[in-house]
Amino acid sequence: MKALKKTLPFIVLLAILLCLSWQSESTLTSKNTIVLVKYKTQPDKSVEAINNLTILIEEVKKEPHFVSIKLHVDPKDPTNILLYEEWLDASYYEYAHMKTPHIQQFIANAKNFLAGPPEISLWQLEKEF
Repeated sequence: MKALKKTLPFIVLLAILLCLSWQSESTLTSKNTIVLVKYKTQPDKSVEAINNLTILIEEVKKEPHFVSIKLHVDPKDPTNILLYEEWLDASYYEYAHMKTPHIQQFIANAKNFLAGPPEISLWQLEKEF
């Protein structure tokens, strides 16, 4: 019983810290910008596009304000590729990110495997259910 009385304050403090940590992390995520990037590859160039995107993403992951990227391929049409990106700062994404050497290099090479420019849209979380 004495041991419980001595450790109880530490357990309570740990529980409070865990709750605060979870809450601040959840709040931060809800303010992040989601970017959807839709690509259409040239016929029979999907593998080349995915390889180039993978190399690009490895560089993008080093940027400030980057949170995550998920690369999706349409199971019915592999020439449709979608990137689901999460960023801390929309203005960084729209300006500084687009001017990085790795993005500029990707844009220059993309004519070899993409059918045209990507469709890019930015999203903010309104409600979470």
